[in-house]
Amino acid sequence: MNDPVRPRLAIHYCTGCRWLMRAAWTAQELLTTFEAELGEVALIPGSGGVFQVWADDALLWDRKRDGGFPELRELKQRVRDAVAPDKPLGHSERPLA
Repeated sequence: MNDPVRPRLAIHYCTGCRWLMRAAWTAQELLTTFEAELGEVALIPGSGGVFQVWADDALLWDRKRDGGFPELRELKQRVRDAVAPDKPLGHSERPLA
């Protein structure tokens, strides 16, 4: 079977901050929303308060740069824009109030 190479997401999280559960939950939500579009979501342990979400080589979210953890709606929009620009997101599509 010739399956096209699908994008890889990576969630780089701080182990010292105990953010594994947050990273795993984020991965679960993204895999549920983008099950046909993603090839993989990797959890990468780190340190120093890191919480980043990467799509291949593009940094989509950085806790330090973006001022905290992502709202899932906004993160889904950023992932969609990077990996599946034509995919409708339903209720996650509406602007934040």
